[in-house]
Amino acid sequence: MKTYYLICYDISEDFRLNKILRYMKGKGIHLQYSVFYCLLNHKELLKIIDEVMAMIDLKQDDVRIYPLVTNFKAIVLGRGDKTPEGADIFLE
Repeated sequence: MKTYYLICYDISEDFRLNKILRYMKGKGIHLQYSVFYCLLNHKELLKIIDEVMAMIDLKQDDVRIYPLVTNFKAIVLGRGDKTPEGADIFLE
């Protein structure tokens, strides 16, 4: 069974930041600078966790993975050029 996740990161060094960005681009929708929206099964999630942990400095970097409840409704305010499926978009 696949679950939606938000994967967010704050990487303190440019080399590691770019490495994580390149890696994550193949894993989900790049919503914002350091935020990805991913649909993953448990095996895929564990692989991302293992590979990202090998790329970061655990004392300096911060990576967070938030599982999203099923049938959630995202609300996008502003540009909203990259939005999850089913999102409500408010533009002026």
